[in-house]
Amino acid sequence: MTDAQSPATPYRVLARKYRPTTFAGLVGQDVLVRTLTNAIQSGRVAHAFVLTGVRGVGKTTTARIIARALNCVGRDGKGGPTADPCGVCEHCAAITEDRHLDVLEMDAASRTGVADIRELIDGVRYAPVSARNKIYIIDEVHMLSPQAFNALLKTLEEPPPHVVFVFATTEARKIPITVLSRCQRFDLRRLDTDTMIGHLAAIAAKENVTIEANALKLIARAAEGSVRDGLSLLDQAMALGAATVTEAAAGEMLGLADRGKVLDLLDSTLAGDTKASLTAFRGMTSAGADPLVIVQDLLELVHWLTRLKVVPDAGEDLAVPEAMRTQGARMATALGMAALARAWQILLKGLNEARVAPSAETAVEMLLVRLAYIAELPTPADLVRQLGDRGETENKTPREAPARTAAPPPRASSSSFSVPTAHASGDKALDQCRHVDPVPSALPLPSAVLRTFEDLVTLADEKREARIVSVLLDRVHLVKFEDGYLEFRLDAGVPPDFVGGLKGKLDTWTGRRWVVTVSSDEGAPTLREQRALRSRVMRDAVMDHPLVTATLTAFPGAEIRQVRDIRPPPALAEPVATEESEPGGDDGEPI
Repeated sequence: MTDAQSPATPYRVLARKYRPTTFAGLVGQDVLVRTLTNAIQSGRVAHAFVLTGVRGVGKTTTARIIARALNCVGRDGKGGPTADPCGVCEHCAAITEDRHLDVLEMDAASRTGVADIRELIDGVRYAPVSARNKIYIIDEVHMLSPQAFNALLKTLEEPPPHVVFVFATTEARKIPITVLSRCQRFDLRRLDTDTMIGHLAAIAAKENVTIEANALKLIARAAEGSVRDGLSLLDQAMALGAATVTEAAAGEMLGLADRGKVLDLLDSTLAGDTKASLTAFRGMTSAGADPLVIVQDLLELVHWLTRLKVVPDAGEDLAVPEAMRTQGARMATALGMAALARAWQILLKGLNEARVAPSAETAVEMLLVRLAYIAELPTPADLVRQLGDRGETENKTPREAPARTAAPPPRASSSSFSVPTAHASGDKALDQCRHVDPVPSALPLPSAVLRTFEDLVTLADEKREARIVSVLLDRVHLVKFEDGYLEFRLDAGVPPDFVGGLKGKLDTWTGRRWVVTVSSDEGAPTLREQRALRSRVMRDAVMDHPLVTATLTAFPGAEIRQVRDIRPPPALAEPVATEESEPGGDDGEPI
């Protein structure tokens, strides 16, 4: 009768029953095993280790193996530290049963304070009771408080020769660098799918359980590289399927949808068939599939189709079912790379939305609808091609023979200049717009007219010249401004190269030469001072308004925090300004 069948012996889950006790038993951690084995054999064992990695990859197990390796005395009781602990000596047996007095395990998640670390430090100075080394294993060490880490630093840097610290954590970035620098760090890796499948198959064989290959693949994929998770899922699958575990049983247990049905769902969605897509999705969820897992499967399929698109040999993988390879090859041929990339982005964003949505099923349905409708949109290449064809058609259209009246010049949207086409005919102006070289819209065309000094500041701000804008606002006192001529007085502290730099920028921005000169005249207040004055005037005018007074009376304690003029700013001058086209207001801005 086996342990699982004996009524006197409680059942031990697979994750505990098959926990490795030697370095040779660690799966998928070849670098760590080789390094520690060589260190023990050569006597170069560090006094502190940090073992980091995701849950279930063997951090605590490795720490216990290190404790056995350093304290093993062999079957005859005369051996020294070894990379292959015997497992039968008193120390190996006691460590395996978690009862050794010189191997102390501490859970930092529940003992985070400095008092716990002081208690640990007090015991460090005493020699081991019976073993060769005193081993301190601290699990989830990143949970210690900053004060606890600081209390540990000095002991960690210079511990007694008989003490070895082994820290295990899933969040190495939360450990202070002062602690990490005193330890040897080992990053335990996730197991790849093939290694996980082989490990699970070997354990299933030891348990006399038949499990289908595809069922092992599903469990290995769901484990996400964690050996403990894989063994826990295998334990659950064995309980579900008794002596035989099928792919259908494993998929039902994991809440997975049939991969062929997921491929049909993706095919109908990317084809724009919303009805078929939603019907297929409802069928899968009714059968027990998790909506979030369905989206993850869709992401994996999009990735696989992209690989088929780039590397056609990927479709020859015999591990992929024949029906899936055939349909996948057809879809990869029909779909373009832009459509696949767009589907990936939409599904990835939709997965995050579904995780936080009140109903994951509803969120995934909306995601499928969105993906189906977007699938019908043309790709960027198609749009460019359509625009090019439309442009060629317009260029081939014959123009009317009679001359048209002059059209008003086009205005640059939210810019500080206008297009200089006032004296051009309508056709000539249109030709200028069509045949101009493609340049960023923020760049002014030659002969742009700046009507006021504030137009100049606006232009500099659009060019993202923060240094020039700051000086113009706070340290320039305007004396005279005309289009092409600027005269001002500068406050102290302005860089000496400011005037030359401003002139060069103006020449470049407007397409003609400017005269920029510094005057000794007093000049006007700075723009910042003028705006502050206007703000005070507006506030005083608002405070005297009867409606505002009545509002403040009706709501005691209310106050006016800010007054803004929501009217649009005055437009810039046309290329050829008339005498009547003066700025609104005495200071060039309406109040």
